[in-house]
Amino acid sequence: MKGSHLFLCLLSMLCSLSLVPTAGSQIFQLGSCRVPISMAEIRAGFNTIKANIQARDPIKTLSILSYPHSLHKLKSSDRCCITHHLFNFYVDKVFKHCKTEDSYVNRKISSIANSFLSVRRSLQQCHEQNKCLCGQESTEKLRQILVNYQGLNVTSAAIKSLGELDILLDWMEKS
Repeated sequence: MKGSHLFLCLLSMLCSLSLVPTAGSQIFQLGSCRVPISMAEIRAGFNTIKANIQARDPIKTLSILSYPHSLHKLKSSDRCCITHHLFNFYVDKVFKHCKTEDSYVNRKISSIANSFLSVRRSLQQCHEQNKCLCGQESTEKLRQILVNYQGLNVTSAAIKSLGELDILLDWMEKS
């Protein structure tokens, strides 16, 4: 009998620990979805390579993420959807094509990509549970982001998108 109480106690502790976000994570409310994100870790990694990445961007007159298709004018109900799609975009398109000759920068990019993979998994769960519905506004903003990205060659588009990561992070923290 004591063994079964101990087992139940251990099981409940393990279950409760799995619900606790990892150290340094913040919980972001994206529509009806709650997602743990290590924003400080992502931002710190990005800030160490930001100047290097932005210096590699040859096209200063075009933005992929900002005005006139700004994320800041998005309805709160569309935040989960656009965030889900943007994390997929960064994992599937941007990080795969951001390679430099600098191994330190590449390691930082890889670290940021790993953080994005973790968040993407959480967002995917919300999406599968229909907590992450896409409205017309988020669909249109995402379409415009993809048009901007596809208008450049793959490497330039990836470097530009990575250089604009602070736009996404700022929007997430302010929203």
